[in-house]
Amino acid sequence: MTTNKNTVSKTKTIIVFILTIILGYALFIIPDVFFGVTKINGGKKGINLLFMALFQFFSITALLYGSLKLLKKNFKYIGFKFVNLKKDILLGIGFGALWTVLQFTLLIPNTGGANREDIKGMLEMYDGSIIGLLSFIALGVIGGGITEEFFNRGYFINILKDVFKNPKTGLWISAILSIVIFSFGHMPVTALDWFDILVPTIMYTLLFITTKKLTASIVAHGVYNMSAIILTYYMYAN
Repeated sequence: MTTNKNTVSKTKTIIVFILTIILGYALFIIPDVFFGVTKINGGKKGINLLFMALFQFFSITALLYGSLKLLKKNFKYIGFKFVNLKKDILLGIGFGALWTVLQFTLLIPNTGGANREDIKGMLEMYDGSIIGLLSFIALGVIGGGITEEFFNRGYFINILKDVFKNPKTGLWISAILSIVIFSFGHMPVTALDWFDILVPTIMYTLLFITTKKLTASIVAHGVYNMSAIILTYYMYAN
């Protein structure tokens, strides 16, 4: 009987997956805690937000590269493909813009505006400078839109589904777990918190599953984060 040299056992896949997820979340948290505790150069604001974004991107990307290599896979396997770019980009822009409009014309103004805890948290991260604003956008797009989609959507779903016998069952169970864990990672407390994180998370996940690529979910996530940072600044920071 011949054995496929590229086949990795389910046990190894599970172990590598769990360790990668644990280490990945630690890497996401490290810069947040570092600047939040040390208050170096003003803490979590200004140019430090760019440093946070770059740390998250490079550390998580390196982690995923090593993990995928152990599993004999690559970034294409988790959806990083340059196919149908125009269609996926437009799809991502459309969904990202739609969620932005709903949030900033209907939901946020009618649920507390500047008094909402999430808005208060964002306002503490502005330093009033253009560099600070651009750094915040970099954190939202690079740390959030790109890195979180690689980690929470591409890697989490496509690797975990491999341990299930039925591919379709594995896909949806992995997707649901991805949504739940990603949402818990944002530490929602109130029903409004849960609504605000679950809706876009489900949207990004469905974009990833339906297109079978990361492009649309990355663009949608990045568009919303960037728009939210800019609109919060001009609507509530002044």
